[in-house]
Amino acid sequence: MSDYKKTLLLPKTKFPMKANLKQREPEMLKFWEQNKSYDAMVAAGDADNEYVLHDGPPYANGHIHMGTALNKVLKDIVVKSRNMQGQKAQYVPGWDCHGLPIEHKVEQELKKKNKELDTLTIRKICRSYAAKWLDTQRKEFKRLGVLGVWDDPYMTMKPEYEAATARELGRFMERDGVVRGKKPIYWCCDCRTALAEAEVEYEDHTSPSIYVRFPMADEKFKKIADVDINKLFILIWTTTPWTIPDNMAVAVHPDFDYVLVEVGGDYYVLAEGLLEECTAKFGWETPKILTTVRGAELEGLQAKHPIYDRPSPVVLADYVTLETGTGCVHTAPGHGREDFETGLKNGLEVYSPMNDRGEFLQEVEHFAGLNVWDANPKVIEKLTEIGNLMASEDITHSYPHCWRCKKPVIFRATTQWFVGMDENDLRTRALDAIRNDVQWVPSWGKERIYNMVENRPDWCISRQRNWGVPISALICEDCDETWFDAQWVYDICDKYAQHETGCDYWFEAPLEEIVPKGLKCAKCGGTHWKRETDILDVWFDSGTSYAAVVEQRNETRFPADLYLEGSDQHRGWFHSSLLASIGTREVPPYKTVLTHGYVVDAEGRKMSKSIGNVIAPQEIIDKFGAEILRMWVSASNYQEDIRISDETLNRLVDAYRRIRNTCRYLLSNLNDFDPANKVAAADMQPLDRYALDMVSRHHETIQEAYRNFEFHKVYHTLHNLCVVDLSAFYLDIIKDRLYVEEENGLKRRSAQTVLWQTLLMLLEDMAPVLSFTAEEAFQNLPEAIKKALPQDKTVFALRFAPDATGMDDAERARWEKLVQVRAEVNKAIEPKRKDRVIGKSLDAQVTLFATKEIRALVESNDIDPREFFIVSKLVLDDAENAPADAYQGEDMDDLKVSVEAATGEKCERCWRISEDLGTDEAYPDACPRCTAVLKTFA
Repeated sequence: MSDYKKTLLLPKTKFPMKANLKQREPEMLKFWEQNKSYDAMVAAGDADNEYVLHDGPPYANGHIHMGTALNKVLKDIVVKSRNMQGQKAQYVPGWDCHGLPIEHKVEQELKKKNKELDTLTIRKICRSYAAKWLDTQRKEFKRLGVLGVWDDPYMTMKPEYEAATARELGRFMERDGVVRGKKPIYWCCDCRTALAEAEVEYEDHTSPSIYVRFPMADEKFKKIADVDINKLFILIWTTTPWTIPDNMAVAVHPDFDYVLVEVGGDYYVLAEGLLEECTAKFGWETPKILTTVRGAELEGLQAKHPIYDRPSPVVLADYVTLETGTGCVHTAPGHGREDFETGLKNGLEVYSPMNDRGEFLQEVEHFAGLNVWDANPKVIEKLTEIGNLMASEDITHSYPHCWRCKKPVIFRATTQWFVGMDENDLRTRALDAIRNDVQWVPSWGKERIYNMVENRPDWCISRQRNWGVPISALICEDCDETWFDAQWVYDICDKYAQHETGCDYWFEAPLEEIVPKGLKCAKCGGTHWKRETDILDVWFDSGTSYAAVVEQRNETRFPADLYLEGSDQHRGWFHSSLLASIGTREVPPYKTVLTHGYVVDAEGRKMSKSIGNVIAPQEIIDKFGAEILRMWVSASNYQEDIRISDETLNRLVDAYRRIRNTCRYLLSNLNDFDPANKVAAADMQPLDRYALDMVSRHHETIQEAYRNFEFHKVYHTLHNLCVVDLSAFYLDIIKDRLYVEEENGLKRRSAQTVLWQTLLMLLEDMAPVLSFTAEEAFQNLPEAIKKALPQDKTVFALRFAPDATGMDDAERARWEKLVQVRAEVNKAIEPKRKDRVIGKSLDAQVTLFATKEIRALVESNDIDPREFFIVSKLVLDDAENAPADAYQGEDMDDLKVSVEAATGEKCERCWRISEDLGTDEAYPDACPRCTAVLKTFA
């Protein structure tokens, strides 16, 4: 029998069963670098069909985390899949190198050394710090298997980038889109700088909630009601007691009804709709309503500040609500956006007497030197002392915090630089672009960013820091007027581009070199100038990357096809990029915007060091390999928050093993195949033609999923194809044919033709996600197959079109019916195996009791029933003849199945049980089929 075994065509391959990803992946990274696989991938693309994904720059200030790993792998999937679909997609990674987080870290280090350094020294240290972490992150991103122009990334601290950013500001200036003025903005007292909305995070915060009465001894009130005005008060409510010293007015809604009530000999004005709530809050027993008036009738009445001897007039404002409080709003124009607008409308002073640390100046009686948080209890104490505090309690509410130091921020009116949202119709044009010019994935992103742009204030673009792109402008030392001429700005930008350290030129150059000769202030005629020391908001830095990168690099073009970042970038990079591009180009910088959710733990909780649920990408790589992390990215629905846990990863390890083993099986059965000997679809065995059609349709589904950014569909379709349609169906059926049939016979070559095309389609489908495994399989292709390809450098340059099968819907439907019958037969066989009536399915004789239609399908020339059902004998009978104990099909009412042990003897070569062994004396233990094959070896 050993001679029989020698004739079996057993599989052979160098592709190992075990992946050993942790050991093999670093070797593959070296292979890609040495063989310039990225260049080969791009070179295989169509230069006339470019696709540009523009990389949003991660911050260069620490190791990558699961969120940045998710983001980079998603981008890598897009770039690789677009290239492998015939487009030319290049990936230029970038880094955000400026700004507060880096400067904050440097300051912490400098504090330890007790050093006070000048701006240029701080900038030098910041540049070095950013470069260090950039190199670290670059290695970590490359370890994920991400391909790109890693040796030449873009950096916001490069001179050419800084010059481009400053030039975009010049374009805004040229269009009169930039103003400098005093407005309330988010201010971090700890970081001592203005913040953009994108730099503010909302967290729960406990604040003192106070109700305060403002005396209103105004004779004009007697026209409303004849009461003792010396006992008359208007009531307000606030959760920021520290702003009371800066109060300038009380706002009421013009259309609300307000009541005058008498309580204990005093008179109070408040909204009628909140009287009941306030009565309970103040412990009033039975307030007597004397009269009701519209808010508009209160306008112009003079109340008095509850602490200081200054007026606080009643003004009108539509933003007043009846949700809580008193319906009368304490108004401090120096500390609130709506308050500021009300102040401008009514000529109120924008009063904000504090320094950059949030400490009241000496002019503020009672509270001088106190920071705002320490002032809260002192203000309450003073109001109590005077007798104007009505009630006080602590409440927990959502409150803005600094994105860097995580401390609560304040609204503070300071002199800043702004991009006007309504200058040059910037807001209107941005909203129109959001609606009509950009595809948002998922679609809800459109409404989210639309609402943000529609309601946002002017963009505060100045920061009181050192590490960033300076605002190229001069300030008159005599009157504080600013000067900037567009051509002068552009000339300065050219100096940045030519300077070794870019914008350091602004701080290094002598003032006389920067100030044009004879420049006079247009406002006061003065000639004493100083350079602006504020730097640009880092969101302006990154937001102008379309100008610094997309328009300038050879690998890209404007506008980009895709921006892809986390959902928080609707208020960050997507937002600032849109405004900057619309403001200077009048078109959005992107055609499509894709957003992904946050990475959370198995319970849906945000990853936090305090909770102890943080998982670093390197932990996953060390335990499972980067391939499993990439697989997790694809398997997840990135449009929602994405959960990760050991349980999830272990499931993916099992799924990965099944996909890998499928590839191994295909490779092992192609070791003697040459595409030159392929079988045309029309000449294939019918089952093979159906299998090729089936795989081709899955392939089309996966490729369409890549185009639609449905990467979870890629994973699930690929996994199901390997596990169900291939391993459990087609490969299971043809195993006998591959091992037993004549080596160069039609039946075997027909199956191999399908395996060859299936493998190449699988590699195309896998490569963008399972990059390491796809490349490993590709490099293990038999030489004859590799030589038949246009190139054999890397799997990422693979471009393969399977043969058309010409199968129509009717023929496909017949095969799907047969597949359904086979599934029912397998269900009938399984109990017999458990009961040891048979061992393997090849030990069985199966009888199908079926309708004429089903019998005709099975009897057709399309299948060999014994091969298709993997049994030794198959009998067909009428459905009416089924015995009582026959298996009833679960999903087919018109089918019953009987299973029994086949009679005869086992062929020592193919293991089918046959009653015709030994028909040829030379081969006494072989069935007729094997005998015929064995004779070809004689």
